[in-house]
Amino acid sequence: MKFVDEAVIRVEAGDGGAGCVSFRREKFIPKGGPDGGDGGDGGSVFLVGDTGLNTLVDFRHQRVHRAERGRAGMGRNMRGRSGEDLIIPVPVGTRVRDEETGELLGEVLRPDERLLVARGGFHGIGNARYKSSTNRAPRQSTPGTPGDRRALALELILLADVGLLGLPNAGKSSLIQRLSSAKPKVADYPFTTLYPNLGVVRVSERRHFVMADIPGLITGASAGAGLGIRFLKHLERTRLLLHLIDIAPLPRMPSPAEQVRTIEQELVAFERNLSARERWLVLNKIDLIEEAALAEARAELCRALDWTGPLFCISAVTGAGTGELTAALMQHLEQHQVAHKDLSSPESTSAEDAWHPLD
Repeated sequence: MKFVDEAVIRVEAGDGGAGCVSFRREKFIPKGGPDGGDGGDGGSVFLVGDTGLNTLVDFRHQRVHRAERGRAGMGRNMRGRSGEDLIIPVPVGTRVRDEETGELLGEVLRPDERLLVARGGFHGIGNARYKSSTNRAPRQSTPGTPGDRRALALELILLADVGLLGLPNAGKSSLIQRLSSAKPKVADYPFTTLYPNLGVVRVSERRHFVMADIPGLITGASAGAGLGIRFLKHLERTRLLLHLIDIAPLPRMPSPAEQVRTIEQELVAFERNLSARERWLVLNKIDLIEEAALAEARAELCRALDWTGPLFCISAVTGAGTGELTAALMQHLEQHQVAHKDLSSPESTSAEDAWHPLD
């Protein structure tokens, strides 16, 4: 299935049904009076999170979605039937904006979560509702109000715990293939990854996390070079970024320090400012370098970048070091969850008690 993370659709809620003007006419019942019923409400349009979807490709084929309109009222005080609401399944992680104004209407972040995007019209009033002691034969009614109509810009942002960053051929797809059951395309040429991939990394039966792999960035990506930075949005909701570095680059390839600086520049240029997100460095392809040369390259990288954060050495091909990396990621994410619960606890009232930095 083709991965599509953006789509524009038009939604139209149902109009409200018109009220009815009617008078009771039955044998042996003179002066029956008004009995026109109200119309029905128009159906509304909702977006609902569906875990079975992971792309917006279906919206490229069906662009207009209409809810049912309300039926008109009838005599004998019978109200018209209300229109059925229209439920549109969308992938979890979908962000919704008004295409014309750019207004953010909401996000669907959980399974079965509903987001109202177009409200149905209000029903019209029948003449039975207008009768009074001074107006015994009302002939007025109201039409139903029109339902909302708007164009929506849908944007899918994948939900993951860990996001992978790096230049093309840094080994991101190989790593996610090694750690999870995801099957991204892996080859010995750049830009083999053309769209994001998700994989579930299982540490044990009850302990797991989601990892996201996006296409590699190159110098000038923020200006549209390569695949640009349009896929960086998929790292917005990740808790941690893993920055993969080719520790054994070819002679004409950028050095490890230059690889890091290139990605950092593109992160800063990205409008959502991912550069402030917590990031770990992962030196990949250690199977292609001697142990002494690896220690020297690692020390040189830390000196060049003044790096004091977490740093791991792995081989995505052989699996060396991946177990240690996975265990550290799982432990860090679990600590993050505990700290988040502590922060949201009603017992944490003071500013000092509410902050628990992670080791």
